[in-house]
Parts: sequence; C-alpha cells; structure tokens
Amino acid sequence: MSDKLTKQSIEETFRELSNWGRWGEEDEVGTLNNVRPEDIVAAAGLIRRGKVFGLGVPLDQPLQSVPHKRWNTIHTFMQDGADVATGMFEGRLQYADDAINLPTHSSTHWDALAHVFNDGRMYNGHDARRFGSKGFPVNGIEKMANRMVGRGVLLDVARFKGVDSLEDEYAITNAELDACAAAQGVEIRAGDFVLIRTGYQERFWSRGDWAGHTTGMAPGLHFESCYWLKEKDVAAVAADNYAVEARPAEGEGFSYPWHGVVIPAMGLTMGEMFYLRELAADCAQDGVYEFFFCAPPLNLPGGSGSPINPQAIK
Repeated sequence: MSDKLTKQSIEETFRELSNWGRWGEEDEVGTLNNVRPEDIVAAAGLIRRGKVFGLGVPLDQPLQSVPHKRWNTIHTFMQDGADVATGMFEGRLQYADDAINLPTHSSTHWDALAHVFNDGRMYNGHDARRFGSKGFPVNGIEKMANRMVGRGVLLDVARFKGVDSLEDEYAITNAELDACAAAQGVEIRAGDFVLIRTGYQERFWSRGDWAGHTTGMAPGLHFESCYWLKEKDVAAVAADNYAVEARPAEGEGFSYPWHGVVIPAMGLTMGEMFYLRELAADCAQDGVYEFFFCAPPLNLPGGSGSPINPQAIK
C-alpha cells in the first residue's frame, strides 16, 4: 500500500469526482443512470448457452466470523416436521414455515447510496443527520429495485497475475485493471457491472473456516481506482472480498477512504462478498468474460443495503 492518504487529498478527490447534480437534484440512483435501455437489450444477447451462475454466498456460511456489530444469518422454523409428527395439523394438509434474521450487509450484498457519508454528507448533497432510525427517505436501496440489470464483466485479476489469491493489502492499480481487461480480450464500457476477482474469499472456502474474514487484511482496489471507475462510467462495481477496496487502506480521518468517495461523491453502487469461483473458472475455460447480469436488491424502503443472490448468465 502507498503512504497514508491525507484528508486534503481525499477531499480533493471527492470534489473532483463528484456526480452531485449530474443527473438532476432529485437523483437517487447515481451511476446506475449509465445503464440505458438499449444496453440491457444488448446484454440479453450475451446469453448463448443459458448457463446460470449464482454469485451469492449461501446464507448459512458464517462470514461474520468474530464478535461484531453484524451477525450471521439466524434461520428458524415456526412450523416443521415435528409439528407434522405431533399431529398439530388438522386434515391431510401440513406445511413448513420459517424466518430469517440478518443484517443487510452480513453476506453477499449491495451497498445503497444511503450507506456511507462523508462528514455527514450523503450522495447528491443530502445531510444524513436529518434522518433517524426509521431509515432514509432518500438514497435507500429500494430506489435500485428495478435497476440492477445489464452487461456484466469479470476482471479475474488473481488469474491474470498467476496466483490463487492476491496477497493481503495488495492494491490493484488502474494500470492492472486495464492490463487484465486487455489480456482477457474484454472492453469495459459505460453502464457495465464490473466484478473483480481477487481470490480472497476462496482462501476461506479452502480451509473451511471464516475466522478473520471481515476484519483482517485483504487485497482489493487501490484508492486511485475511483478515477478509473469514473472515467469508464460503470454502473456498479463488486468484488469477492469484504470491502472491494484493499484493506487496510488508511486515510486521515477515514478508515475506508475509497468508500468515502465512491458512494457519497460518485453515487456508485458497490457489491461485497460476491461468490466468483465458478464463474471465473468458466470464463477462463471459454475465454468469454462478459455476460448478462441481474442482481435486484430487496425492495426495502429506506434500507442502507440489501442481501442478494446475483446471477451471471452466459
């Protein structure tokens, strides 16, 4: 990692890359505006084999592996086989019924534009301090419920670098993103959903233990990628690590400096903890790194994020 970013440099990047007002003062979806209807139609044409890849980590996996403000999914049954066995149902019709309890950012998920603030400022100039525990009437995840569809592109940086997983703290530069795309023969276009594979998550799958997964050091995007993402006008970015950006990535006054720019300044939606292993293997086999992508969030008014099971279809 480079030297610690100063508050001044982060704020300069914030101002330089800000999309406030770009799509109007009332806009609440940010860079998703880069996806045009014709882009979605074209993306549908990428489906040639009808092969579907689910990119969500199963909800029974303990990705939140240490005491934390977020917990792993709690899955309980109100009605199950025992109720059938005890004869509590009348007649021949019985059923099962269950419930889940989970933080919206505890597994594979999208961050809403209401998730991150910079000095109390939310995307498009809203003051986050105006809103309380009932959720956010602006920039909530529900505004994206019909927007997460289009052309997906995988940048398999780990495979490009010839490793199973990038090293902890490894920060992927803009030059490496471009070189990876060129090596794969794929072009990044405006309105794309760009998925970054670092190999980080696969370490935990291999050892069968998620200890330290969401608290330790991790490879990811370099802070400078803010500029790359703005230049490419992508719709959203996601990765197989827990923060997209490399960790740690300390900045003066910011424990997550990249987050402090891309969400509140650029209005860029980001996805974390994507499961990319099987998709990456298939892309490497057929040499095709573009696909139809669909990943709608829950229609959760005022939510700061949403669990998802993204789909890549080739």
